Amino acid sequence: MPDFEAAPVNPAVRLASLARTDMAGVEALIAERASSATAVIPAIAHYLLDAGGKRIRPLITVASARMLGYQGRGHLSLAAAVEFIHSATLLHDDVVDDSELRRGKRPANKVWGNPQSVLVGDFLFARAFMLMVDAGSMEALHVLSRAAAVIAEGEVRQLAAVRQVATSRAEYMDIIAAKTAALFAAAAQVSPILAGAPARVEAAMETYGRELGLAFQLVDDALDYGGVAVELGKNTGDDFREGKITLPVALALEAGGDDERGFWVRTMAEGRQSPDDFDQAVTILKRHGALDATLEAARGHAARAVEALDAAPDNVWSQSLAALAEFVVERAY
Repeated sequence: MPDFEAAPVNPAVRLASLARTDMAGVEALIAERASSATAVIPAIAHYLLDAGGKRIRPLITVASARMLGYQGRGHLSLAAAVEFIHSATLLHDDVVDDSELRRGKRPANKVWGNPQSVLVGDFLFARAFMLMVDAGSMEALHVLSRAAAVIAEGEVRQLAAVRQVATSRAEYMDIIAAKTAALFAAAAQVSPILAGAPARVEAAMETYGRELGLAFQLVDDALDYGGVAVELGKNTGDDFREGKITLPVALALEAGGDDERGFWVRTMAEGRQSPDDFDQAVTILKRHGALDATLEAARGHAARAVEALDAAPDNVWSQSLAALAEFVVERAY
């Protein structure tokens, strides 16, 4: 693959522009399938769907299809299904996490309540499966439905790991492989299936999506501890306040002594936090190079995503997907 040091500032925007016709079709499907005679359903659905997300996952589905020369319309249904699955998990996550901010504004459950958010999440899951059927590929349906199950398993594992300072880096990587990377992987894999691509290309695109998803989550983990001049659309320190043992904390726990472990036990395991504790947490993470190590791990996963594209055709679509993988990490700086 070519060198992408001169990639545009935001390759996601470039990719969206390149795929604007297809993404307009995806947006039309999203609007159509989010509709309901029960007014609260489209209200909550669009509150989240229209909140400014970059639609990276459906973009990957659309771009992968075009990269492989697919000429049908099934990829639009699958891309919309991917976004519905993602949005449904966000609605459920907000109820579990009880966070005060989602994409720069109050999450839906803080506006309409937990029961409504959970049920609309269920509605979006159901719509996603209808869209999968519309695409007309049982194999693609299998990939996305399996991803939905894996995501749910990952969320349950993460919930069980909350405030568990014994969570290792290996255990955490398994969690994010399920809760985040699985949908990226499926989003990239389903288009080769529709396009009838060789098995090695399908496997390579699954790898691309999975590695990109891991990089994406690890960068988010580092960004949650601040120090980066970007608009995150979330509260810095949410993971700390919610007792989530992400990779930076797992690495600091491995490297620190008893005094520091006592700090993490008090603040994360027991949830006893003072106003100055977040700043102290950041100091500890930086002392052990945990944030840099997390970003270095993210960079490695992004590099493996780009490498996987060697099996794909070398065209403007694969070049944009490669640039996107590199940008995922560079946004942290």
